[in-house]
Amino acid sequence: MSRVSKSLWGLAAFLSLGVALFSYRVLAPGMPAVGEDVLANLMLRPWLPIHAGFAATALLIGPFQFLPRLRARAPKLHRNIGKLYVIACLASAPAGLVLAWGTDAGPIAQWGFGTLAVLWFSTTAYAFWLATQRRFVEHRRWMIRSFAMTFAAVTLRLYLPIPPMFLHMSFIEGYRIISWFSWTSNLLVVELFLSWTALRAMANRTADRVLSAGSQ
Repeated sequence: MSRVSKSLWGLAAFLSLGVALFSYRVLAPGMPAVGEDVLANLMLRPWLPIHAGFAATALLIGPFQFLPRLRARAPKLHRNIGKLYVIACLASAPAGLVLAWGTDAGPIAQWGFGTLAVLWFSTTAYAFWLATQRRFVEHRRWMIRSFAMTFAAVTLRLYLPIPPMFLHMSFIEGYRIISWFSWTSNLLVVELFLSWTALRAMANRTADRVLSAGSQ
């Protein structure tokens, strides 16, 4: 990993850790420090503890799956962490879909979070299936997409203050926009990254063939 990659990984892991630990609070009796907007959700119990608990676990362990040294030196540990990550995502996503249906923020937010739940589940399941088929290059690409949606728990919280503070929107107006932007922005960044790495790999292969042909 380059210095830039290490720095970005460290920042993502730090933010993931913070949001994950904060999210575990809903597992405590009485759901302390939960806002009124969350309490208004019609599907709060038992779906919020299920969704938040498993999503926090996925967020906590997900960054470690992108460490090349872990994959190379401890492949069994990498597989076991990956299985736990998949279980956490596949358990959290359906609960998130139920919570999306129960939100009182209106249909825009319902569809935003509901679409995220469906894509998160299907993307993670497909990434796991690719691993069982030993199609590891494709598996890594789809697992990156999966974690981009897991990381929406972080970007959601980063974006929430922006509409009221800088765009003069009410909280609920901004919340509806962020119900979509919190994960679509992550996917956009990921797709740009995957396209760039694919083009770079293609350029390297072309250069290798040219050098090989020239040396013959």
